[in-house]
Amino acid sequence: MTRRDALRAGVAGAAASALPLVNVHGQTSGGRLAVGFWDHWVPAGNEAMRAIVDDWSKKNRVEVQIDFITSVGNKLLLTTAAEAQARQGHDILAFSTWLVQDHQRMLEPVDDVMGRLVQKYGKVNPVSEYLGKVGGKWMAVPASSGSQNKGSAARIDLMKQHAGIDVQAMYPAETRLGPGADQWTWETFLTAAQKCNAAGMPFALPAGTFSDATDWIGAMFRSYGAELVNAKGDITIRSNDKVKQALDYAARLFQHIPGEMFAADDATNNRALIANRSALIFNPPSAYAVAKRDAPQVAEQVWHFPSPMGPAGHYTPHLPFFWGIWNFSRAKPAAKALLEHLSQREQVEKLVAATDGYDIPAFDTLTDLDTWSTVGPPRGTVFNYPVKPHHKAEPSIAFAPAPPEVAVQMYTQGIQAKMIARMVQNKEPVDRVLAWAEREVEGFNR
Repeated sequence: MTRRDALRAGVAGAAASALPLVNVHGQTSGGRLAVGFWDHWVPAGNEAMRAIVDDWSKKNRVEVQIDFITSVGNKLLLTTAAEAQARQGHDILAFSTWLVQDHQRMLEPVDDVMGRLVQKYGKVNPVSEYLGKVGGKWMAVPASSGSQNKGSAARIDLMKQHAGIDVQAMYPAETRLGPGADQWTWETFLTAAQKCNAAGMPFALPAGTFSDATDWIGAMFRSYGAELVNAKGDITIRSNDKVKQALDYAARLFQHIPGEMFAADDATNNRALIANRSALIFNPPSAYAVAKRDAPQVAEQVWHFPSPMGPAGHYTPHLPFFWGIWNFSRAKPAAKALLEHLSQREQVEKLVAATDGYDIPAFDTLTDLDTWSTVGPPRGTVFNYPVKPHHKAEPSIAFAPAPPEVAVQMYTQGIQAKMIARMVQNKEPVDRVLAWAEREVEGFNR
């Protein structure tokens, strides 16, 4: 090769490296990409994902190896840790709620991908931004697959008969609020819980350290403005009177919740609803889906809608999944191209349809998909499962806005549920409970 040929080749290479992502396809032709997706609770979700990726693979001539990794037995968590330690494995991996923050230093920034998606679809919900951004940079792409809300899943008949609340009328399968929606507060909720419990159909509200308990209790605390740690990292447990208000409310509420719920796991509430032993749980439509298969007479009476509002706002628990690219990946351009493709409305719509509306996109503008209007019976049961603009509510993650490195420790330990248990089960005075919680959180900051 002559000197002139070498210079010409160098100029061509520089030009190719400056090409926008949309032209990555030609550069990666014949390449390989290894992807580890979350193994969906709804099997059809895996099938839809495989079909979308296979189609993209053929069109772009990229060989894609797909693995669906279960979260049962913490296999996804262990896989993530093992790949981070070995610095090899998949190019793209699914990261559950807090894992982007845990592995931020080993992830490839995706500001370019997110910039185009935000420009096209608008802002991302605040929980996904809180967990997916580090130092102002996007470190992963919010995934619709696996992302869930944990609003109310209530029995239409039992709520009407025992609590005098028509949940279908309150939250109809239309882009409007019905009569009573403005009164769907935690105090109204407490009255309904009391009446349903007296009728032998208590609300199945777990209060242990599993995520179902942490999520609904976290939303309740936040709706009271009861932050344990503020955004700066300051501990506000004893200086914030709203923490006492939230605990006082919880003590009153748990007079009408079965005591065994303090030992409940993430399946207890689902089983109670499916077995016709509860009038309300906080859950995504997974419990409804099982009831539809095993107890159709129960499923046809289930209606999904936001959790109650409090004096400081209206919050619905949200647990997002993310897709991250390891910084040791050798196929970063192809990985980014695939993630941008999966995040387009057309692909999100296919994934949501395959899971009967279980999956929640991160963009507000994608909460109008047809699936949520058509799932049934009863038709429209999941219409209000996504947080929609007319709800005037906001997705929330327990212990935000505390710095994520502190929040994740409080989340894992279920600090708020333990505070409630100390008051209700141990009969400890509130000041002692607050002092205990403060010592626990101080330990997380050391």
